[in-house]
Amino acid sequence: MDFQEYIKAELLILIPVLYIIGIGLKKSDFSNNKIPIILGISSVVLSSIWVFSTSDILNIKDVASAIFTSITQGVLLAGASVYINQLYIQRKKDDK
Repeated sequence: MDFQEYIKAELLILIPVLYIIGIGLKKSDFSNNKIPIILGISSVVLSSIWVFSTSDILNIKDVASAIFTSITQGVLLAGASVYINQLYIQRKKDDK
């Protein structure tokens, strides 16, 4: 199973972008439990911008499809970013 069946190749660049945003949030005064929510919202918004700017929207079905795609892509991308962060954290713990 290829991950590109789930995440559009054009949106993969958002994973490191979200990771960097997460690092910035971690260094700020944000609560750790709010960071994944903020990343999720950011990811859906950024995905929506891409989906709506690259889609031909002619009717309500196209709008619904674009919204669904934006949300699912955003959630998958935010999840991948948080997962990569957790892998990094766990690796640092194993090195100690």
